[in-house]
Amino acid sequence: MSVTQLKQTNLPHYEERVDLACAFRWTARLNMHEAVANHFSLAVNDDGSKFLMNPNQVHFSRIKASDLLLIDANDPDTMNGPNAPDPTAWGLHGAIHRNCAHARCVMHVHSIHATVLASLADSTLPPIDQNTAIFFRRHVVDSHYGGLAFEEEGERCSQLLHDPKVKVMVMGNHGVLVIGDSVADTFNRLYYFERAAETYIKALWTGRPLRTLSDEIAEKAALEQEDYPGQAERHLAELKAILDEQEPVYRN
Repeated sequence: MSVTQLKQTNLPHYEERVDLACAFRWTARLNMHEAVANHFSLAVNDDGSKFLMNPNQVHFSRIKASDLLLIDANDPDTMNGPNAPDPTAWGLHGAIHRNCAHARCVMHVHSIHATVLASLADSTLPPIDQNTAIFFRRHVVDSHYGGLAFEEEGERCSQLLHDPKVKVMVMGNHGVLVIGDSVADTFNRLYYFERAAETYIKALWTGRPLRTLSDEIAEKAALEQEDYPGQAERHLAELKAILDEQEPVYRN
C-alpha cells in the first residue's frame, strides 16, 4: 500500500499516529528503549484526556500507526478491556493527561545516560555545554521514587509537571519523562536530553573540574534554543523520510 493510499484510510488521527510510530521506531534505533517496556502517548482532544499510546508489551521497533491504542484518561474501565494498556502506562500517562492539559505528548524511557543521571545523589543537569543549557531551569528532579508507576505513583508524578516551563522530569532511581506540544517537539527534546546527559556523565568520568556556564548565559542559551525556528519539525520529518525509504510499514 502506498503512502497516498494509506492517507486515504479511515484510521482516526492518522498523521498523529504516523508521527508517533516514527518516534517509537527511531527510539529503538537509538537503543533508548527497554525490551517491551516504556511508553509514549499523544493527546488528540482539546483537554488532553483522550490520547494515543503504544499497545501493551509490543517492541518499539515493530509499532505501526494502526497499532496505537486510543485511550480516555477519564474512563475507569480502561484496564478491563481486551486491549488494555500496560498498567504502569495507564497509571503514569493517564494521570499526566488527566491533570496536565499542556502535556500534549508524553515520552517515558529508561535510556542509559538519563537513567545514570537519575541514579546520582544530585540528579540535576548542570549547564556545561550548549545541549545541557537547553534544560537549564526547565527540568525537575523527582527524588521520591515509590515503586512501579501504578495509579498512585502516576498521580504523584503528575503533580511535578504543573509548571508549563518544566518539560523534563528526571525520575530519581527510575529514568526520564519528557513532555511537549507535539511528537516532534517532545521527541526532539528527548533526543537532546539523552545527548546532554551523556555529555555530563562522560565529563564526570574525567574526574576533572567542569566548566559550568553562568546562570545568565545558560538562560540566554535556553531561550535561544526555544526560539530556534523549525528544528524539531525538520528533525522528525527527516526521520520519517528515512523510514519511508527503509521500512514504510510503520505507516500501516
